[in-house]
Amino acid sequence: MTVRVPAKVNLQLGVGPLRDDGYHDLVNVFHAVSLFDEVTVVPGELSVAVEGASIEGVPATPDNLAGRAARLLAEHLGVEPEVAITIRKEIPVAGGMAGGSADAAAALLACDALWEANLPFATLMELAGTLGSDVPFALLGGTALGLGRGEKLTPLPCSGEFHWVFALADGGLSTPAVYAECDRIRAAHSERVSWPHESPALLAALAEGDAEALGAALANDLQPAALTLRPSLQRTLTAGRDFGALGSLVSGSGPTCAFLAADATHALDLAVALGGVGVARTLVRASGPVPGATLL
Repeated sequence: MTVRVPAKVNLQLGVGPLRDDGYHDLVNVFHAVSLFDEVTVVPGELSVAVEGASIEGVPATPDNLAGRAARLLAEHLGVEPEVAITIRKEIPVAGGMAGGSADAAAALLACDALWEANLPFATLMELAGTLGSDVPFALLGGTALGLGRGEKLTPLPCSGEFHWVFALADGGLSTPAVYAECDRIRAAHSERVSWPHESPALLAALAEGDAEALGAALANDLQPAALTLRPSLQRTLTAGRDFGALGSLVSGSGPTCAFLAADATHALDLAVALGGVGVARTLVRASGPVPGATLL
């Protein structure tokens, strides 16, 4: 069984105060884009293999989140997790695009099919939420509003297609480290942190398919922390704006930078221009929204 699963970009990431449990309440507008991992499962001893051009740091062991997803589903079904998992990666590693979460979602769906469990989608979503905040969206896909830790999802209306250029950086950024830096910056400035709310302008732009309005509404509360930890990203963001991106932001906890283009031709021109000034390791184009994890 093979499942294809998309990357995500956060169009809005509002980060509330630090909670007693160590998490933050989030307002998270997820958008699935056409960069995909593929996860294949076959009967066998539990194992994880990883393939792809840039997989440094991805654990090729059952401790990979995809392996944990298989064990979780097996425990839920009361069966042994006898499955060999192969992950073919295209989603950037540690790039703020939820590649690990996507692989976990794909493993859930693939093992459900392999073991002929045919669990309700709601059950898979519930299991996904116990694996991580971004895993349920990888199952759902499209465009959605995430609340709580990001796992409480409501699909959002989205008209048309949006075109993106993603600037991939060398190395990754640790999500916990970026959140910790966000808290440090806020404390250093004695910033009173309010509860985040979804942006009416951003939701209207999505519903109307208005790329220019969407570009103006993109927002990420983690961006200052990501830029502090990786100052070179500021040059990347500035270059994208200088070359005419409708909007730009660090995707999630970074270090990938996302640039919104007016259309597919503009995205190509933007990628070529950014490639000419050496502000990224790799540049990739994608569009969204796309469906979530899909059995091939």
